[in-house]
Amino acid sequence: MSGPLIALSGVGKDYPKFSDGGERFRAVLGLLLRRGSVPHFTALDGIDLEVRRGESVGLIGENGAGKSTLLKIIAGVARPTRGTVAVQGRVSALLELGSGFHPDYTGRENIFLSTAIRGLSHREAQGLMGSIVEFADIGDHIDEPVKHYSSGMVVRLGFAVATALRPDLLITDEVLAVGDESFQKKCIRWIEQYLGSGGTLLLCSHSMFHIQTLCRRAVWIHEGRARLAGDSFEVTREYLTYHEEKQAQQPVAARAASGTQAAVEDAWSEDESGARATTFPHGGCMVLQGIAFEPDGRVPVILFGIVRADGTPVYGSHSNEGGFRPVPLGDRRFGFAVRFDALALLPGKYRFRLHVLDPEGLRLFDTVEKDFVVTGATRDYGLVRLQHTWQPGRTP
Repeated sequence: MSGPLIALSGVGKDYPKFSDGGERFRAVLGLLLRRGSVPHFTALDGIDLEVRRGESVGLIGENGAGKSTLLKIIAGVARPTRGTVAVQGRVSALLELGSGFHPDYTGRENIFLSTAIRGLSHREAQGLMGSIVEFADIGDHIDEPVKHYSSGMVVRLGFAVATALRPDLLITDEVLAVGDESFQKKCIRWIEQYLGSGGTLLLCSHSMFHIQTLCRRAVWIHEGRARLAGDSFEVTREYLTYHEEKQAQQPVAARAASGTQAAVEDAWSEDESGARATTFPHGGCMVLQGIAFEPDGRVPVILFGIVRADGTPVYGSHSNEGGFRPVPLGDRRFGFAVRFDALALLPGKYRFRLHVLDPEGLRLFDTVEKDFVVTGATRDYGLVRLQHTWQPGRTP
């Protein structure tokens, strides 16, 4: 069996920390003379990671956790302070798309420049030109200087160039969070085809939806260390729970009236006829309705949870799970509804918790709670009634 494409052992990265010019001078002098310790910030510490051919691994974590530093070390852009790094095969790193473009060169000229840096001849680059230009899809701008491009156009061209070579290992850092929706979908389709043909992916993203969709495994980087690693759904679920708990400890965010952040503007529950109600029969129908506000007019992600009156969690899900998109209502507002048929909750008092998240499905901006009651007569125990049938037993 072939070895891993990526093998990291005990990797750490320190950066010098300076508060003023005098301290910077003393630190440089200490480095030159190898005397004393230099004040530093530890961006990474004790990272172990293996990625084998054909695997797809996601990196998640808060801003400043060390994800980008780790990707730069793997890509060879930065050197670790300690530990060992081994990377095999052809690597294409989409870390800062467009950072290698010359602003005064046209898009077409930058394609030749970028492919030459990657070791391609002019003839080989010419052979790839058509597919790169088609994928970038920036029209006549391909023959204009890059300094006149929008950030979205730079991303399009950067992704098109970086993926044209079909690398053994593709490293991406938030590329799917930039650009319009149609381009994001094009990138996702390409990555899915790339993985289907045996490619290896290391994806850093704040979008749990993209991590769950494209990655089998995930690693949660927290304060420079690997906090959790394993199945992508399990790791992202723990990460989102961490953010929910963190959010619950903070004051409730300003509502949509501020116009500066996403919010649940209104929420209510209805019965099957559409009438507003807060009491529902066990086994009946319940519909949760809501209106969300998103200041940028982008479609938000909705998360709901159901808890008992004492706070015991019962169930939760988000709109991304089924591919649902809240419906635009105008003025940056979006409508949504969640319908529960044959309500399985046992009689008792419950509470809805509604959250609105950013379109990437990570940052949670608002929480609204609504109480409701389930009625009925039953001698069952617990929180929900599971369909079951009693049958005669038998010996083993």
